[in-house]
Amino acid sequence: MTIKLFDLIGADDARPFSPHCWKTMMSLAHKGLPYEREGVPFTEVPNVEDGISPIVPVIRDGSRIVADSFLIADYLEETYPDRPSLFGGEGGQAAARLVEGWSQTSLHPALGVIALLEIHDRLAPADQAYFRSSRESRMGKTLEQVTEGRAAEIAGFAARMQPLRHMLKSQLWIGGSEPLFADYIVFGALQWVRVTSTAQLLDAADPVAQWFERCLDLHDGLGRSVPAASA
Repeated sequence: MTIKLFDLIGADDARPFSPHCWKTMMSLAHKGLPYEREGVPFTEVPNVEDGISPIVPVIRDGSRIVADSFLIADYLEETYPDRPSLFGGEGGQAAARLVEGWSQTSLHPALGVIALLEIHDRLAPADQAYFRSSRESRMGKTLEQVTEGRAAEIAGFAARMQPLRHMLKSQLWIGGSEPLFADYIVFGALQWVRVTSTAQLLDAADPVAQWFERCLDLHDGLGRSVPAASA
């Protein structure tokens, strides 16, 4: 039975952009598992599988429903052990938690500021209203006030990638000799902005940019199947 993936979309169903949903798409492709997407706008997420989760991704695999990208990766690893591993063992699974923590506490806050208004503008009207209200309530500022720091975040973003840049001196992937879920965590963050924003964050000669290009080519170019954002 084909797995069903609920992922986040804006006004264009063909441009999924959530960093967490991209982790799950890459994980399913890594495992070689067929799946079908159902795009869900922000205002419809509470209706997914009778409200099982306030966020997506959510997958249905037969009778099993799993939410949260890391828990989905854990589920796929446990349920399909005969397919390529997402973690390469218990140590890789634990290390992926560290990568997730770095991504969500260092990369996501900056990327959220950089892409905030462009994400808003790519949503359908009802979702724009929800997005503005929820983000402004959370941040205590208007979207426009938050993005006053956009130029500074763009200028400083390359420095945030130094831990990965240092690692890439000795290996091609965060996973070592091959990509693992840890790679998909950071890929998802950068793909989020690639799909929603025209901001240029990394020089083409940067080892991190080259790693990201390799990620885009994985799984028959799954990442490239959604073109980069244009003005």
